[in-house]
Amino acid sequence: MVLQSLKLPELIQEIRGAKTQAQEREVIQKECAHIRAAFREGDAPQRHRQLAKLLYVHMLGYPAHFGQMECLKLIASPRFTDKRVGYLGAMLLLDERQDAHLLITNSIKNDLSQGIQPVQGLALCTLSTMGSAEMCRDLASEVERLLLRPSPYIRKKAVLAAVHMIRKVPELSDIFLPPCTQLLHERHHGILLGTITLITELCEQSPAALTHFRQVVPQLVQILRTLVMSGYSAEHSVSGISDPFLQVQVLRLLRILGRNHEESSEAMNDMLAQVATNTDTSRNAGNAVLYETVLTIVDIRSASGLRVLAVNILGRFLLNSDKNIRYVALTSLLRLVQSDHSAVQRHRPTVVECLREPDASLSRRALELSLALVNSSNIRSMTQELQGFLISCPVDLRADCASGILLAAERFAPTKRWHIDTIMQVLTTAGAHVRDDAVANLTQLIGGAEELHAYSVRQLYSALAADISQQPLVQVAAWCIGEYGDLLLSGSCEETEPLQVQEEEVLTLLENVLQSHLSLPATRGFALTALMKLSTRFQGDNKSAVLEKMPLVEHGESQDDEPREGKEEPWNPNKEVQSHPEPPASNLLDLLDLLDSANGDAPPSPALDLTPGDSLLHLLDFPSTAPTLAPIPGLKVFDREGLQMNLSFVRPPETPSLLLITATATNTSKSDVTHFVCQAAVPKSFQLQLQIPSGNTVPAQGGPPITQVLRVFNPSKAPLRMRLRLTYNHFGQSVQETFEVKDFPLETWQ
Repeated sequence: MVLQSLKLPELIQEIRGAKTQAQEREVIQKECAHIRAAFREGDAPQRHRQLAKLLYVHMLGYPAHFGQMECLKLIASPRFTDKRVGYLGAMLLLDERQDAHLLITNSIKNDLSQGIQPVQGLALCTLSTMGSAEMCRDLASEVERLLLRPSPYIRKKAVLAAVHMIRKVPELSDIFLPPCTQLLHERHHGILLGTITLITELCEQSPAALTHFRQVVPQLVQILRTLVMSGYSAEHSVSGISDPFLQVQVLRLLRILGRNHEESSEAMNDMLAQVATNTDTSRNAGNAVLYETVLTIVDIRSASGLRVLAVNILGRFLLNSDKNIRYVALTSLLRLVQSDHSAVQRHRPTVVECLREPDASLSRRALELSLALVNSSNIRSMTQELQGFLISCPVDLRADCASGILLAAERFAPTKRWHIDTIMQVLTTAGAHVRDDAVANLTQLIGGAEELHAYSVRQLYSALAADISQQPLVQVAAWCIGEYGDLLLSGSCEETEPLQVQEEEVLTLLENVLQSHLSLPATRGFALTALMKLSTRFQGDNKSAVLEKMPLVEHGESQDDEPREGKEEPWNPNKEVQSHPEPPASNLLDLLDLLDSANGDAPPSPALDLTPGDSLLHLLDFPSTAPTLAPIPGLKVFDREGLQMNLSFVRPPETPSLLLITATATNTSKSDVTHFVCQAAVPKSFQLQLQIPSGNTVPAQGGPPITQVLRVFNPSKAPLRMRLRLTYNHFGQSVQETFEVKDFPLETWQ
């Protein structure tokens, strides 16, 4: 005999009335015991009510797996009340991970062929929700037959089931091509919306389907024209916009059909212009349609005037009071800045205004776009705006802003003096947030501008006297004073106000830097070097040969195979400069094991320590970079789907056991390579040190590459072998490639 249990409304009321979680669990456990007993007794008339209660318990997050077989029994029942609850239970309790889901295939097939519309609708909904690949293959012919049934109710649900089937089994595309062409003539909103969704899936999954449906572009254009000009259905109007959901879906399909196809793009140009000019922007529904229109114009081969219209629409979005719309506009303009730079440039004042947005996501996007808009004609005004933003911007944006200003100044600086002033201003404002190579870049710049030595040392001395807390600024100032301290004392500089400085004042200032608790070890090293060099600048000493002025270091920029130390990359607005920690040793065990197998008995060589503060030579000669060297032939080690990696080599003559390898990754494909990480391992007889890479995103279509320096110490001059592992995301997929490089040039190790 079935135990007395609660009805569904009573169970809901009692659960909601529970004052504690323990009380709720007690109620549910007690009722689940009643439900189990009812299932064992096999009370068929009450089975659907017991399963309904179990589904409510499942929705609250409690176990309900013991009701799976009851779903199958109810689906097989001839009663509609049983089938309704059974199919609902199947959608909630079954999925591809349980083998039981295959048992309902025959029941769904029988219900689809019975001709009872409510039952067919239940079967189609269940198939659309949890149908596996095996079920889709078995039931594809049944769904195809129902696509052309007279009932709009069944056709709509059959179309949605077909969408699910294509996503699960793309090879079923050929079955649904003919019905889709007929369904495009439908006037029923739901059927037409589902049909366009199905065609979109077919075009994305099958190149043959894409070619086939390019023939229906005029028909899609006519559907869109009807929606925009005369209205489609009053019951589907949203805030005065006729059927915005259908408009958006048609625009997305047109975007796919017109991409890289001249004829299709030309057929839809006029209609896109009408949508862009006739859509009401006072409501969010209209803005959604306009945004999809802009994306379509940008992706297809549209006319130049139409692209300018799309950029202007995004410019109007920047003036919208809705933050989401402004964010969408900034993100879209950032995508267009490379292809339509002049059109985006017209909205530069509005973009700069967005820098002051209190919302962090908006200000970050505005910063990225502002930096992307900097060019040689607006470098002065844009840098002034960005420096003002740097003073008041949030802490988490200062590093990006400072790095962006320095990169833009390097690319577009009108004069050397302006360049020096700009870097000094950034170091003064946000010295703690600049990249590590900013100090080396500024010292190199000052060293190469002989006519500005006096100006630079006076400006830096004044800045150092005012504030010794900004460590990069203090380091540059100490270096410059040590090199050109004699110019600080002698005469006057035409470009600065008269400055009278005594030797004791300079020495006292450097002493303060040494004694300050704010000074880093590297900063103290700069100050010590400056004091030692000033001993020859101020009084003369027998150390003059050791402490002579630093000669200008040549970059050797004409040699493409040499690493560009101290020179930053061109600004890439889509890339954030990030620090990449060294990969844990455990992640490289497989690399090391493979390479060490041939050298397992070799004793480990001494650890490679290349920090600049460990020897007097590094301390006295800072900043120093590799001198001009004879080039070693480069080596291409990787090429897949447009992503290439090349290695270039340099062996410093003063350290013949050291090999500097610069790994350069480029991307000629149409999709960015993101989360790019390069790992390397060498045999035990070598020592390897990986420097921080210049970024982790390789921009598409030949954008700026990313580089990473690998330092290999080879005291025994053994033949070099290296194991490389590349991990990245490309075309929406995660890729990991591991390979060994053996064919290094002889010059790299002999």
